[in-house]
Amino acid sequence: MVLDWNVYTETARRAVAEGNVLLTNHHHVLPIPKGSCVSVFGRIQSNYYKSGTGSGGMVNVDHVTGILEALKDSEKITVNEELLSVYEEWEKEHPFDKGVGWGAEPWSQEEMEIGDDIVEKAAAESDIAVVILGRTAGEDQDNLLKEGSYLLTEKEMNLLKQVRKAFSKMVVILNVGNIIDMSFEEEVKPDAVLYAWQGGMVGGSGTVDVLLGRMNPSGRLTDTIAYQITDYPSAANFGDSNKNIYAEDIYVGYRYFETVNKAAVKYPFGYGLSYTEFVHEIKNQRETEDTVSFDLEVTNTGSVPGKEVLQIYVKAPQGKLGKPSVVLAAFDKTELLGAGESVTVSFALDKNSFASYDDSGVTGFEACYVLEAGTYTLYDGKNARELSEILTFEYNETTAVEKRSHVLMPIEAFDRMKPQAEDEGYHMVMEQAPVSENVDRIHRAEHLPQEIPQTNDMGYRFKDVRDGKISMDQFVAQLTDEDLSCIIRGEGMGSPKVTAGTAAAFGGISKRLKDFGVPCGCCADGPSGIRMDSGKQAFSLPNGTLLACTFNEKLSEELFYLLGLEMGYQKVDALLGPGMNIHRYPLNGRNFEYFSEDPLVTGKIGAAQLRGLKKAGVTGTMKHFCANNQERRRHYVDAVVSERALREIYLKGFEIAVKEAGADSVMTTYGLVNGGYTAGKYELNTTLLRDEWGFRGIVMTDWWAKVGDTGDAEGSLTDFAQMVRSQNDLYMVCSEACKNSTGDNTLESLEDGTLTRGELQRSAKNILTFLMHTRAFARMNGELEEHEIVNRPEDPMGMDDQEIVFYPIPDTEYHIDLSGVDSSQGSKFSFGLDVERLGGYEIELVGKSDLGELAQIPVTLFFQNFPLLVFTFNGTNGKWASVKKNIILHSKYETMSLHFGRAGIEVKELIFRFEKDKSEISFGGDYIEEEMN
Repeated sequence: MVLDWNVYTETARRAVAEGNVLLTNHHHVLPIPKGSCVSVFGRIQSNYYKSGTGSGGMVNVDHVTGILEALKDSEKITVNEELLSVYEEWEKEHPFDKGVGWGAEPWSQEEMEIGDDIVEKAAAESDIAVVILGRTAGEDQDNLLKEGSYLLTEKEMNLLKQVRKAFSKMVVILNVGNIIDMSFEEEVKPDAVLYAWQGGMVGGSGTVDVLLGRMNPSGRLTDTIAYQITDYPSAANFGDSNKNIYAEDIYVGYRYFETVNKAAVKYPFGYGLSYTEFVHEIKNQRETEDTVSFDLEVTNTGSVPGKEVLQIYVKAPQGKLGKPSVVLAAFDKTELLGAGESVTVSFALDKNSFASYDDSGVTGFEACYVLEAGTYTLYDGKNARELSEILTFEYNETTAVEKRSHVLMPIEAFDRMKPQAEDEGYHMVMEQAPVSENVDRIHRAEHLPQEIPQTNDMGYRFKDVRDGKISMDQFVAQLTDEDLSCIIRGEGMGSPKVTAGTAAAFGGISKRLKDFGVPCGCCADGPSGIRMDSGKQAFSLPNGTLLACTFNEKLSEELFYLLGLEMGYQKVDALLGPGMNIHRYPLNGRNFEYFSEDPLVTGKIGAAQLRGLKKAGVTGTMKHFCANNQERRRHYVDAVVSERALREIYLKGFEIAVKEAGADSVMTTYGLVNGGYTAGKYELNTTLLRDEWGFRGIVMTDWWAKVGDTGDAEGSLTDFAQMVRSQNDLYMVCSEACKNSTGDNTLESLEDGTLTRGELQRSAKNILTFLMHTRAFARMNGELEEHEIVNRPEDPMGMDDQEIVFYPIPDTEYHIDLSGVDSSQGSKFSFGLDVERLGGYEIELVGKSDLGELAQIPVTLFFQNFPLLVFTFNGTNGKWASVKKNIILHSKYETMSLHFGRAGIEVKELIFRFEKDKSEISFGGDYIEEEMN
């Protein structure tokens, strides 16, 4: 299978353009006319944010094409070079601040104060001003309601005012991962505002395609933008250190605003402008007992080609349950339509999809999806606000369409929102959410799997199962209790048993399992591309929000098929993504990885990405299952949420992906839902996911997650028995999975009867069944067609084909021979460590230089893409010399690299000397921590 890097690049670039959302375009200031001179303001112009921070953004790239660079590369316009030089000089004294450590990158960068004279001179010499503002946030780092995060800074506001005053044409571009405060529009009144989001390594090119009219903007908002952040219904219940009460219930985003607070909305869900106009004509409305169908004839009535997003909404009767005013029922996107061109798009919708879940029994159908009596209306929407009626149909009596069992109900009382009629509209009142006793243990006890009687090694191998010679049960019967306790442990990060620097190895992690023919599967972060801490480079994709804003399932599938080919080339079996949590509140730092406030968009785009990966022979891991809507204290926060809200909002996207894309890998969260850690919830991982939805795959924990039974607020890092009882199959991760390096309780729980062998065998079967369909299995058995990449630019660091060697670091001293290593300027040498004893080490680099003593030659040691420490050599007049540092090694496996920043150094060896056990080190002392978090 061949991956053409040029096709990959062009597909990502097209996705960026289709996901950019144009909010305003007064006087048709965009697209920028040919021959224009553009003045670019804002210090982020030279530091484009390709993604948010954390595991979802840590993709090594050699180059990111930002908006300024793409503008300069265009032959259609010119860039004001004099203004650019002002920024370049200022940035020499004010370099980009990357922060220090995990989750510590600033939300924004200091803005340059610029004199009115410079702005006015630029205005006199230019036709249009483009102001680029940037924001980031991410894993373990929520946004804050403060200047420089959700709010603009005083310097940014001053810049906008200065530019507005001087220029007759002004465009604001938001290079952000999430929506931000938009109140600057009222005060500054820019002619155009474009949400460019974070577009990965070719983001600037895609955005400039829109700015210059090479691509017509067709992105639509997947979130509601309110005037004030306090208008969001979750505002009062976000950010608590211990629990989040989901008092807004199902009324998330537009479901709330369009029902009771339309006046608070600045830009409605689904909103976005184009450079052309489209007319919709509704035809052939049809109704059967089970479906409603119709055609939309879409005509481009403007003068330029473009794509149109079609949004179908449904209004259900309020009934006894209470309903949002409208809910997105379906969407589609046309292909490119030329001026005057038409296309007909057909829709056929299942009436049952309009049902609501009754978690209280108020309709007479408790624990059922219900269609309440009354009138149902379908609308063709430009967005959630601008609607045209398609058809109506009636239900004369309330009907239960799906009977379910209660799952994941709250165990503590709280009040939730419900609409109540007033005059011609509605307002919110509060009602008590239904609660339940903890039934997790009861459900588990009622459905214990049958134990497979153990046998000796019968000579069967894993391939025999695939070849139909034996059953899976016959193979698993050969596994000892020790084998079974090993197979549920993932190993990492950076295990040498799989692609160096990736997140985990799992499956055949012990010699016995490998001898049985069980391969090691490989997981890698994340939703925006392959993270390899070895230093290897990969393609950095647009973020989740941008891809969802395309409203283009086909395009997401195409892009992730190409990502899947790249994964195959890098021997990665499972991507740790897509991220499929709901944008409950704008301050969630991880929103950039996720798609939308709407579960249908979330499910459809996530399913499309999974289909693309599977087409390439790999897969993705849906995360974070479920209700991971806050990063602050994410290991401890309990999401207290009704069963209805879980089923209709927070779980619906996952359900769609399971049923429509055959999702076969899921990651649970760090935190709790309704009193229990998700990694140990039977109702979540078995009753709902497997028994109700029909999921057939693996469930893994998040990395170093706590596990606990419902009611266990403390949780444990070693309670693997509870994990397996819930049918969360894999603990991610252990330093040495072939032995009990973390002290888990699997075998002791098996011995005392609190964990059954059947449960342990069940997880083993899940893992083995998954592995049987991986490229790792085919590779182990010599059946694999290898992947090839063509037209990929050469890695300037030379890492594309560099083999990562892992060196055994004892608790004494170890010398790594560096003779022959390329130490020319700009080169890099990557290596792995297999650490016997964690703790403090002296690390010594030996080198020499023919330069004089005044020369300074830095060699930087990187860990997980972070510069950890610098060995600075002076010229040694050709004599060997050494520089010593101190470091703490926290993990069994480490992947590091030496970067040679200057020419003139020859290196001989790198020496590690053990000094102190980890328990003996007082932090803040002489040691540098290699782990950034």
